[in-house]
Amino acid sequence: MFLKMMNAKKTLELGVFTGYSLLSTALALPADGKITAIDPDKEAYEFGLPFFQKAGVEHKIDFFHSDAFTVLNDLISSGKEEGSFDFAFVDADKQNYLKYHELLMKLVKVGGILAYDNTLWFGTVAEPEEMMKESYLREGRNDVIELNNYLAADPRVELALVSIGDGLTLCRRLY
Repeated sequence: MFLKMMNAKKTLELGVFTGYSLLSTALALPADGKITAIDPDKEAYEFGLPFFQKAGVEHKIDFFHSDAFTVLNDLISSGKEEGSFDFAFVDADKQNYLKYHELLMKLVKVGGILAYDNTLWFGTVAEPEEMMKESYLREGRNDVIELNNYLAADPRVELALVSIGDGLTLCRRLY
């Protein structure tokens, strides 16, 4: 519904996995809407492909079996895509969220939305580091804290941290 309210037609998705959010996005876009979906794991994408086909939305998805940096840099260097996307959803490698943010700021139009998943990181971003018991949580925690601090100070966006799931940060591009 969120994408429908903003009349989104052209979106980016970094980190597709099996395609749950990709399918939700495709269903929300109009018939002529397009999603540029990027993931290095083609097998995971192909797991979701029958669901895209059954829902009749496969034609809306341009899947790139690649790392996100290559595709984003290609879109920027083409000279045709800057400021052309309404929405970007990022659920990818946390250590690169900040770098993705800078590239996405060139691709998402003013007034568009950038959405970052897992920005509460299992609630650990609010806990002292000494309380961290699981080492796998420690690894991404600092990346997510750095992202959250950066976004909060970035004058180019206004943001809202939505405490659903594992945290979703929505950034509206101001300029």
